[in-house]
Amino acid sequence: MSYAIEVGGLSKSYGSKAALKNITFGVQEGSCFGLLGPNGAGKSTTMKILSGLLEADRGTVRIFGKDQRSSAEETKVKVGYVPQSITLYEKLSANDNLIFFGEMYGVKGKELKRRIGEVLEQVGLADRAKDAVETFSGGMKRRVNIAAALLHRPKLLIMDEPTVGIDPQSRNHIFEMIRDLQKNGVTILYSTHYMEEVESLCDHLAIVDNGLVITGGSLGEVLEKHGTRAVYLELQGEQRPPSIDLYGKAAAKDKGWLLETESPLDALAAWAEACKTNSLRVKQLEIVRPSLEDVFLTLTGTTLRDN
Repeated sequence: MSYAIEVGGLSKSYGSKAALKNITFGVQEGSCFGLLGPNGAGKSTTMKILSGLLEADRGTVRIFGKDQRSSAEETKVKVGYVPQSITLYEKLSANDNLIFFGEMYGVKGKELKRRIGEVLEQVGLADRAKDAVETFSGGMKRRVNIAAALLHRPKLLIMDEPTVGIDPQSRNHIFEMIRDLQKNGVTILYSTHYMEEVESLCDHLAIVDNGLVITGGSLGEVLEKHGTRAVYLELQGEQRPPSIDLYGKAAAKDKGWLLETESPLDALAAWAEACKTNSLRVKQLEIVRPSLEDVFLTLTGTTLRDN
């Protein structure tokens, strides 16, 4: 198993405030790895350290097997970084912004001109290349930022909250682009506080809270380890559900009732039989798949939306 990123015992403080507390995780080559947590959890600090923009107080970072500190120049060219804040020159065109960033990455001349055309096509803005960035929507600006990070063909793309405050069209375009990049062998590290994005995009993840990695693994492993198994029942009208005490107590949820149980299949069958016996009209009866929202609530006692 090869790793694009190996983080060991990473710690970082700002004055007396500890932003990262001895975090450890690994990102397999070719994966899309989600770093999930609320604002202030330590995600952006982690991203900046991995991108070489910030130095950790303690700990190690290896990029494709190379120590980040001792092999800084070698690792830097393999990494593309999309910051949380949009970093573009508003008065310049998309093309001119990309010339600036391309030269910073060491791409020049005919190769840079060709790559600008390719990345603008990738992000769906080839027809706006000559337009000033100040005329773009927030989502379009975000896509130019992503294009800048792709100019030097990085093997690892680090994306810090790339969909905050953007329109649905840009969000969907970014999602499709991430999937295409991963298919072509690019490793993605994706930080977000939107659980549904991790569930949609990522095959592995770490949940971060208060500077700590509180769990991690493949999406399936995390859901299996921490997710709650449950059965959902919705009846016609205002009827209450029949009791099946052997499997637990049902609690009101949405327009129906949720029963958390270690035996969801047996509970579903028992509920179906009880509804039939009591002549209750069932609108919906199903086993509920555990969600990351349930996992986060179980592990922290709060929800990301509370944060």
